[in-house]
Amino acid sequence: MIESLHIENLGVIERAELPLSPGLTALTGETGAGKTMVLTSLGLLLGQRAESTIVRTGAQRALVEGAFTLDPASRAASRARQAGAELDDDLLIATRTVPASGRSRAHLGGRAVPSSVLTDIGSQLVSVHGQTEQLRLRSAAAQRAALDSLGGPEHAGLCRRYAEAYRARREAAEALDHWRAGAQARQEEAERLREWLEALEALEPSPGEDHELTAEAERLDHAEDLRLAAGTARTALVGQEDVVAPGQADAAALLAAAQRALASAPGEDDRLAELAGRTRQLSVLTADIAADLGEYLVSLDADPARLAWIQDRRGELARACRDIGGSATEIDDVDALLAWGRRAADRLAELDGAEDSAASLEQALAGAHAALDEAAGQLTAARRALAGRLEAAVTAEIDGLQMKGARLVVELEPLDEPGPTGAEAVCLMLVSHPGAPALPLGKGASGGELSRIMLALEVVLADAAGVPQPSAAPSHQRTFVFDEIDAGVGGRAAREIGRRLARLARRHQVVVVTHLAQVAAWADTQLVVVKETKETKGTKESKRAKGAGQTQDTAASLGESQDDAETAETTRTRVVQVVGSERVTELARMLSGHERSEAALRHAAELLEEASMGQSPT
Repeated sequence: MIESLHIENLGVIERAELPLSPGLTALTGETGAGKTMVLTSLGLLLGQRAESTIVRTGAQRALVEGAFTLDPASRAASRARQAGAELDDDLLIATRTVPASGRSRAHLGGRAVPSSVLTDIGSQLVSVHGQTEQLRLRSAAAQRAALDSLGGPEHAGLCRRYAEAYRARREAAEALDHWRAGAQARQEEAERLREWLEALEALEPSPGEDHELTAEAERLDHAEDLRLAAGTARTALVGQEDVVAPGQADAAALLAAAQRALASAPGEDDRLAELAGRTRQLSVLTADIAADLGEYLVSLDADPARLAWIQDRRGELARACRDIGGSATEIDDVDALLAWGRRAADRLAELDGAEDSAASLEQALAGAHAALDEAAGQLTAARRALAGRLEAAVTAEIDGLQMKGARLVVELEPLDEPGPTGAEAVCLMLVSHPGAPALPLGKGASGGELSRIMLALEVVLADAAGVPQPSAAPSHQRTFVFDEIDAGVGGRAAREIGRRLARLARRHQVVVVTHLAQVAAWADTQLVVVKETKETKGTKESKRAKGAGQTQDTAASLGESQDDAETAETTRTRVVQVVGSERVTELARMLSGHERSEAALRHAAELLEEASMGQSPT
């Protein structure tokens, strides 16, 4: 809600402070006093276009500042923080500055923002219903939301179920479309995979084959050097079997001699026996190594044909690792190639089974269609019932507002295809009198009548929402502003307007600009816009004298005569809150134009008493 408004140099308003109550605030004053400027100041805070002509004559700029209280968890607060604004607990300060020349500036929570941000946030906090302002329920979406709000939590749950069904249908359709769009790509992928897997199957690589062939090629390339090294080492260990060279010692013979020497040692010595055992182990190990070297020599094959075959096979494996899988796939060796083959086979099986995927996606879409049709039917039936309720309730309200014969019509127009919020568009229509055609709101009524219709709608919707609980924060109410709602009415109709404004103010903050005492009497707070005109001295000398608190005689002693001073009239407007007898006097002025008329004063007091009794709990 709006906690307060501060205005400087806006039109005829030089400076004004407007404290607004949580309930109903009535803004009154004589015609031309400046009530329009108060609404203009509010419009500036709601992001409306600013014209330099609204700046007070002689001032350099106009300034409007508003303090809004809002729920920190609300969408409006989230949007403000997104724009960089800072909230003081639940208080948000909005400022609009309009220079006499140049562009206006908007600030929100201490941060400069575009005026569009004020519009976004203001639309969630304040609704203005007036002669020229846009209607809160001007859009089809807002009218649909108003109708749905009449149904309470149960209907809200039905709307959520429909939204979930619509989302599920959309996702199922997107999944099927995506599958169909990728059918050609999947077919081409399957053909490539099949070709590569056939090449891999024809190659028949074995795990680690490329590394084994590389090692064998290394041996074949150096076969003679390896044979010489192995033969020399074997001869050193056990000598040559077919050559007996006197005096040539080999490791086996020397170890045998060492064993014999240790075995012939006299006496029992544990240390020496342990060394003899280790010598025997060396003899056995030497014989084993010599046998393995012999087998290695036998296995060495320097066959050039074998080496050529190995080189060819290694080339085939290398080409397969490079070509299979395409340029986007890196395969380092045969083991990686075999792993790719396993993955490719799985992917090919998945692609070959795509027909089953299509059938399952089509089945899922059909199920989603059926669920959406069912939810749409339930929602449409519920909205038809709510439409009847809304028509009856609003028609009763506008009848009480002296719009005899007028009635509200709620049309549910079926859509060609179910949309995100339902299978029909909601349109609020007005029949202005019996026999008249139903026209959209805004086309079948005058400005004042339109404001009363909107009042009736807001009252019905507020009543449907219920009375706020004591725990609810009153400072987080929405604000409704009604301008000239009493145009063209009086008497009983005016009292009924006031009564309904008070009803709406039980749940929301309401500000009404009115000329009728029958409406203003229902307000919790009454603010009066007062226009004052006074003479000022135009010469610099007299202004200095007045500023220093000097008398006219003092001014004359400075060389200025009263006749020499230029006399001009200045007009300014101020806003004052009236209570008690002052409020009775203001209501009397509104009734008769003479605030001291005894009859008018008695009538004003009666109106206040009637409003007080009408708002008392029964």
